[in-house]
Amino acid sequence: MLSSTRVAISLTVQIPRPKDCFDVAAMYLPIAIAPIHLDRWARALRPGLGIGDDSLGSGFTHSFHSIMFLRLSSASLIFFFLISIPLPTSQSPTYLWPLPSHFTSGDHSLSVDPSLSLSVAGNGAASATSILTIAFDRYRGIIFKHGGVSLLVRKLKETFIVSASSYDLSTLNITVHSNNNQLQLGVDESYTLLVPKSKDSSVAGEVTIEANTVYGALRGLETFSQLCSFDYTTKTVKIYKAPWSIQDKPRFAYRGLMLDTSRHYLPINVIKQIIESMSYAKLNVLHWHIIDEQSFPLEIPSYPNLWKGSYTKWERYTVEDAYEIVNFAKMRGINVMAEVDVPGHGESWGAGYPDLWPSSTCREPLDVSKTFTFDVLSGILTDMRKIFPFELFHLGGDEVNTDCWSSTSHVKEWLQNHNMTAEDGYQYFVLKAQEMAISKNWTPVNWEETFNTFPAKLHPKTIVHNWLGPGVCPKVVAKGFRCIFSNQGVWYLDHLDVPWDEVYNAEPLKGIHKASEQELVIGGEVCMWGETADTSDVQQTIWPRAAAAAERLWSDRESTSGQNITITVLPRLQHFRCLLNNRGVAAAPVTNYYARRAPVGPGSCYEQ
Repeated sequence: MLSSTRVAISLTVQIPRPKDCFDVAAMYLPIAIAPIHLDRWARALRPGLGIGDDSLGSGFTHSFHSIMFLRLSSASLIFFFLISIPLPTSQSPTYLWPLPSHFTSGDHSLSVDPSLSLSVAGNGAASATSILTIAFDRYRGIIFKHGGVSLLVRKLKETFIVSASSYDLSTLNITVHSNNNQLQLGVDESYTLLVPKSKDSSVAGEVTIEANTVYGALRGLETFSQLCSFDYTTKTVKIYKAPWSIQDKPRFAYRGLMLDTSRHYLPINVIKQIIESMSYAKLNVLHWHIIDEQSFPLEIPSYPNLWKGSYTKWERYTVEDAYEIVNFAKMRGINVMAEVDVPGHGESWGAGYPDLWPSSTCREPLDVSKTFTFDVLSGILTDMRKIFPFELFHLGGDEVNTDCWSSTSHVKEWLQNHNMTAEDGYQYFVLKAQEMAISKNWTPVNWEETFNTFPAKLHPKTIVHNWLGPGVCPKVVAKGFRCIFSNQGVWYLDHLDVPWDEVYNAEPLKGIHKASEQELVIGGEVCMWGETADTSDVQQTIWPRAAAAAERLWSDRESTSGQNITITVLPRLQHFRCLLNNRGVAAAPVTNYYARRAPVGPGSCYEQ
């Protein structure tokens, strides 16, 4: 938060006198001025006004707040106006994203030892140490990236030049209470983070993170990394506004990002980069839309010809690749929910097994009349169950146009013999797929069309995935089903004209008033459909708008709503966008009219 002081400024502009100019010796016209940016003028005036660099930080905007008087003369234009110059106060924004549930801070600055050490304790220490040690090394590389020296050189510097007591903080203590490292829906991600006051003694201080599970400790590590910033003057890492006391937990258990690798293949290292960036925003589910009608890139050992439906033989995922993605995500506290979208969106299956098509000219939905279709589906699920341990599995079920069944003679005959309409065949296929998934100890997730068409027939365990528009989750939870919110009007990232504030203000619980029904909304998900996104632009399409949804899903509604978010949220989101950029994530400017567009001109990362 910035306070302001008013400064009177005059500006004279010499102009040539037009031939038909009014011959007025002097005329003053009061003109109401709307707020405008004065960044360049403020920088030019900074020395004379005594404004330091820190006053021109993130989101620094100057506005006219009074009448401007315009003096016209035959030779010049003279402007007289007052501007409000923001001055720093102790109520500056808290640049943590997403915003923690509860926190307090002080006014001390602490230096962090470049040889910061890790200590893991608690009942869960034995099982958590491996994950936390790897994560600690990963975050230490982020925090101390400006050091430019190896750990050995740092040790030499400590030994011969600077004693350990020169730093305020030298140890990170993490306590994990549970030895259960199973990562499933609803795992406890809460944590407490304490940064002490500055110590005058020779013993450096300790930062402590306490969590019930290793995954809560990982969330605390991310918050700790965001507290650390590099001081370019002293060339040390510092934590400002200490002491910090943070008690944090997520608002929703399911905080997802859907990634479509069918419409454009994404290399393994790109998927890993996206998972890494998800951890920065505390998202915890990668919904992997692996296959669709355009391509089938995944290896299925039981039916090895299926991946003949890939674009090329170089654009495929082996079983080992998929294992690697799942394990990479788990190390960051992120589940991977795979999707097999049936019965629609299955044309690519027939590239390897043409019998799955109703006919060579009518290729989807998959042929509901053949036992072979369900044998293949069962084989796919059996093989994928060995790879994906997450309890949720997405079975699609959206956009099923049954005209193909009605117009194909053998399918039409089968439907008639079973006293079914084409719509009944759609229901039959979805319910049979659900039975298969449940038999493999999965909870089925289906797109909302299944609920809209035959809600009374869906398995009670079904989680309905909203996408078509608002007002669906209230209907879903009223029927006793669980719901995932992904309203395409606000949370489809391929909709490039949806601005950050609409993403941020979207509310998964809108229209749901009973506490028992609110609990059935397990969370939400932003969707990165791949028609126009590949390796060249996927990250800047995802970020920073996905971060806006991430805070909605993590942070308390009361602490992030009911205010002017242009003041309270936008500077923080711009700061997080720059954090992503600094960590190598190609996050686009926040306020561009169309998402993922490049900056419109030169300027600071923190003002775009």
